[in-house]
Amino acid sequence: MQSPLLTELVNALKILPGVGPKSAQRMAYYLLERNRTGAEHLAEVLQESLEKIGHCERCRDLSEDTVCHLCRSPSRHANELCVVESPSDVLAIEQSGIYRGLYFVLMGHLSPIDGIGPEEIGLSQLEDRLKNENIDELILATNPTVEGEATAHYIQQMANRLEVKVTRLAQGIPLGGELEYIDSGTLGQAFAGRK
Repeated sequence: MQSPLLTELVNALKILPGVGPKSAQRMAYYLLERNRTGAEHLAEVLQESLEKIGHCERCRDLSEDTVCHLCRSPSRHANELCVVESPSDVLAIEQSGIYRGLYFVLMGHLSPIDGIGPEEIGLSQLEDRLKNENIDELILATNPTVEGEATAHYIQQMANRLEVKVTRLAQGIPLGGELEYIDSGTLGQAFAGRK
């Protein structure tokens, strides 16, 4: 029989995305049997991160500062605002090196079934930014899911009322992709968005 504390550790590790019972058990045993120093470091960094990392008051991205380094940067294009669902989306766009504007992180998407409405994803704060900042272009980069599309539509309607130009990231066939392996939804988006 496994100790109660070990069971609690395994259950705690299962909260991570993609980690099931067996993976969590392997991680717990590895940390306790083979890498206690690493486990202590992990625990310290996790605790410090929980204490010190919050949200940027302008863009809502994860940040140790009240206003994140991207929002403070004078080299960013302050007239472009890209709306994304999560901080990991900001990271992916930044790693591409293609975008030099600012961000607004929703921290989710509209989902009435789950009780997530406009207030829960900060749309009043976004509306304030659109009213008070000189935004020439609002770029919608929500995920191409039903909820992501509904969220994008809601934001587009809000931006249209404020007379802010709205664009949407292109969707479709990836470079080097073969048609026979593309799902029908992606293929449909590619046809609908053709130039």
